[in-house]
Amino acid sequence: MGGDVVEESADPAPAGGPRASSSRPKLTILPLIALIFFDVSGGPFGVEDSVGAGGGPLLSLLGFLLFPLLWSVPEALVTAELAAGFPANGGYVLWISSAFGPFWGFQEGLWKWASGNLDNALYPVLFLDYLRPSLSPATRAAALAAITAALTFLNYRGLHIVGLSAILLAAFSLSPFLALALLALPKIQPRRWLAFDPRRVNWRGYFNSMFWNLNYWDKASTLAGEVEDPTRTFPRALYGAVVLVVASYLIPLLAGTGAMDGSRTGEWTDGYFAQVGMVIGGPWLRWWIQAAAAMSNMGLFQAEMSSDSFQLLGMSEMGMLPAFFAIRSKYGTPTISILFSASGIIFLSWMSFQEILEFLNFLYALGMLLEFAAFIKLRIKKPDLHRPYKVPVGTLGAVLLCLPPAFLLILVMCLASARTFIVSGSVMLFGALLYPAIEYMKRRNWVKFISTSVHSQSSFESAQTQQQAVDEASVNLLPDCSSGKSRKQRKKTLKLTWKGFQK
Repeated sequence: MGGDVVEESADPAPAGGPRASSSRPKLTILPLIALIFFDVSGGPFGVEDSVGAGGGPLLSLLGFLLFPLLWSVPEALVTAELAAGFPANGGYVLWISSAFGPFWGFQEGLWKWASGNLDNALYPVLFLDYLRPSLSPATRAAALAAITAALTFLNYRGLHIVGLSAILLAAFSLSPFLALALLALPKIQPRRWLAFDPRRVNWRGYFNSMFWNLNYWDKASTLAGEVEDPTRTFPRALYGAVVLVVASYLIPLLAGTGAMDGSRTGEWTDGYFAQVGMVIGGPWLRWWIQAAAAMSNMGLFQAEMSSDSFQLLGMSEMGMLPAFFAIRSKYGTPTISILFSASGIIFLSWMSFQEILEFLNFLYALGMLLEFAAFIKLRIKKPDLHRPYKVPVGTLGAVLLCLPPAFLLILVMCLASARTFIVSGSVMLFGALLYPAIEYMKRRNWVKFISTSVHSQSSFESAQTQQQAVDEASVNLLPDCSSGKSRKQRKKTLKLTWKGFQK
């Protein structure tokens, strides 16, 4: 992986945030929708547990109807406002630092990176669940090692390649469920959707499954500096991804639970959609679903690794991590950050599915509570901060928007096991000790750090505020062509503003 450099003086692209090179291909709306789709979902693989843990289809279907309204939409709206307002690599680390200071920004980064690596370690487990009948243990281990190496190399080769491959993988991963829905139509009996056995409900498993399948809307914000016109692209991409994710869950669940015998509810566990395909369509549909599951896991792996590695790059550019995390390959990708994330995934992949699920949900919930608090704090602390997309509510509305998802976050955390509390508490303690240790290393010059982080962040916010004079206060999710100045003029003005602050 030769040709790596630390880019300390790259010319920023308009509205692209600090250190975003304009010479590299940028992510546009369709690749970004596909990456958000894989950050959050990747298809209905893994939702089978919600039927088994919920004691039947009723709670599962109600969950995927109500949870998006109570959880996904508020998180997506908060992410849209903050990602558009801080269009730089690092995402939520930058939001928290701006609201509460660098110590809490660092803690957010550690919690979310650990949660993301735990999440990425799930995908080999899901891959095994679908292919277990077909491969020997030795062959599976070798295949997974080869796939991990290949996908890591793909991330190294360029984010635009990852984005384009995500579109193709999403299309292939969802295609068998369109066939499943069509074939199931004559067999569907709506009364089966109402099946519910309260004696079989596992509330911890149910809420963990729901939460895991509908979180990580904020993940793509960590690579906002690599997106074309992120202030307009991010809100629209999030809107499209919400629709795609909810449809990708509800349509297969309605088809499968409506067409299958209700007495088999207990069999709905990870990988069961392959058996549903066998019953409804035959062996060819089962193999198609298994192949789609494998491809989906590839997309999930790519999206998560991209977000995690660009988060480390952003933290390095903010001076929170050593400068070598900001080393980019000749393809513009963060080489060391990718390798660091890949090592974490390999280390965690030995854990069981449920262990990983609880740990990552708890750490993710901690980070999201901090993000909701930052969203409200920035509304109060920095009311004049330029927000190209602004959720159309005041301060009280912002609080009310965050209350339902905050309640769900606390509920998921309260349902965690004692072991999860111990492991998560250890990660929190480690982060609290690691931050002063890194600051000490920085003061003693033991390791090279990028020293322009504070200036870059304050200049970034000042440039945002000044841009208000040449741009509208907010944008809608749909295109707005009514502005007095053309987009080209506004982008030119912001670019000149950025160059002035750099000097």
